[in-house]
Amino acid sequence: MSTSVSHEPRAEKIQVTAHALIVYLVDERKLEVPLAWFPRLCKATSAQRKQCRLIGRGIGIHWPKIDEDLSVGALLKFSVYPLSFQKDKKQGKSAA
Repeated sequence: MSTSVSHEPRAEKIQVTAHALIVYLVDERKLEVPLAWFPRLCKATSAQRKQCRLIGRGIGIHWPKIDEDLSVGALLKFSVYPLSFQKDKKQGKSAA
């Protein structure tokens, strides 16, 4: 008999501010990431950004009004969102 224990990070609470997504994890960590990493969230209204819910027992976050889904595990892996930090080859500035 084998049992599987999920070690995926899980959120218990989400807060969206004008400039950041704040995720409170069940293991008491707090993750804060800039909204600039997520074009759909940046373009959404404040009301649309605040209408989010946890999915999959806290392993994901869903915004129904803008059809955006984020994985909590992916948020913890900085390299998942490299486009926020790539240089614009023509102008020499960060693309965001």
